[in-house]
Amino acid sequence: MNTSRAFLAVLLLGGPLQAGTEESLENWAARARQDMVGLVASYSPGLRVKDPKVLTAMRKVPRHEFVPKEIVRQAYADRPLPIGKGQTISQPFIVGFMTESLELKSSDKVFEVGTGSGYQAAILAEIVKEVYTVEIVPSLGRWAEQTLKRLGYKNVWVRVGDGYRGWPEKAPFDSIIVTCAPDHIPQPLIDQLKVGGRMIIPVGPEIDGLFSAQELILVLKTDKGMKREKRMDVRFVPMEGEAKRKQ
Repeated sequence: MNTSRAFLAVLLLGGPLQAGTEESLENWAARARQDMVGLVASYSPGLRVKDPKVLTAMRKVPRHEFVPKEIVRQAYADRPLPIGKGQTISQPFIVGFMTESLELKSSDKVFEVGTGSGYQAAILAEIVKEVYTVEIVPSLGRWAEQTLKRLGYKNVWVRVGDGYRGWPEKAPFDSIIVTCAPDHIPQPLIDQLKVGGRMIIPVGPEIDGLFSAQELILVLKTDKGMKREKRMDVRFVPMEGEAKRKQ
């Protein structure tokens, strides 16, 4: 749920889907996905997405199924897109970059804050054993759950609620990914991360209802405490609910 400061390519990947042609939406989307993945894997060496597991997942997940029908032809552009209720589906590059940062294994259990339309959860579900995701906007949470079920994802569990306090009964998690920005790292999420686990989270204040510069932070939990590493500057929608009350 972000707008990256660094990469706002607005390419209509795969070429236009022309009305009246014989090409199906599925064929166009398959071509567009290949182009999209080629783009996110071709940025500068320090930023491009390289993990084969992540790239394979991005080639497989139909992003056009996770955007409103009226903008389906923009689904594979490398930029965030509106999904309603003031929320967005994240830029593909950011999805890939954040996912790669977690260094996921097939046996992992991952928690996501900010389901949105469900695209990030689907990418995770292609790689790991279990995905638990929370969305604070009820209509988006229901839409995401229905889409994920329709596409056959049986290893994703969606909950409508405030993700600030995590999902305690399913903790601990091997990794946590947060797709909305609090002004601090929530302690409940740190507590629910396994020792040796990784969390990727945008952090930065919201000023007068406006986005402000945020940092994408990788958190490593060790037996001696937490290590923080800045990955890049970003702009995400703010985390709602308890996160705002604690500002």
